[in-house]
Amino acid sequence: MESVEKQIEKSIKSKPRGVLILPDDYLSYGSSDAIRKALDRLEDKKCLMRVAQGIYVRPKISKLIGSLIPTAEEVAEAIAKRDRIRTIPTGSYALNALGLSTQVPMNIVLLTDGSPREIKVGKRKIKFKKTTPKNLLAKGKISRLVIQALKEIGNGKVSEVEEKKIIDLLRKEDEKDLRHDILLAPVWIQKIMKQALNEGKN
Repeated sequence: MESVEKQIEKSIKSKPRGVLILPDDYLSYGSSDAIRKALDRLEDKKCLMRVAQGIYVRPKISKLIGSLIPTAEEVAEAIAKRDRIRTIPTGSYALNALGLSTQVPMNIVLLTDGSPREIKVGKRKIKFKKTTPKNLLAKGKISRLVIQALKEIGNGKVSEVEEKKIIDLLRKEDEKDLRHDILLAPVWIQKIMKQALNEGKN
């Protein structure tokens, strides 16, 4: 029988570089304590790299800058998957995700139904903010971002250019999801979102 460490090492080396590795991926290999110790030893052997607590990677290697660490966005996604929590990007992160801002936020703020916490990834931070279940009910990938982005801009502060861009983006949303999500938004945001439905029928 191969040791837990050897089994995990084999599995890691069979994955493409850059894939995030979570202890939960190896639950069938042994006890959680044995898995944690094996991952620690593999980190010491430089087989993998710890990105955040309980999240590892076999980094991609760049000839110019060496090991490439996953982005904070990828880490946030991995944490949501690991902890089976729902998240919604908010603030400047939502604006950037929609292309309404070119500024990459140093801090990613996510609304979640999980526990609130802050995780450091390189120089950036991921902040999980506890929110009410209602804020996590939005179904559409685009419309849920739009609601948060518009809240960040503020009522009466949305420029014509931003509004047009948002309506164009919302037209790509699944109509059923869009109709569902409109009802969750504040009235002033509903007015903007509804234009994507009306104009789509012209």
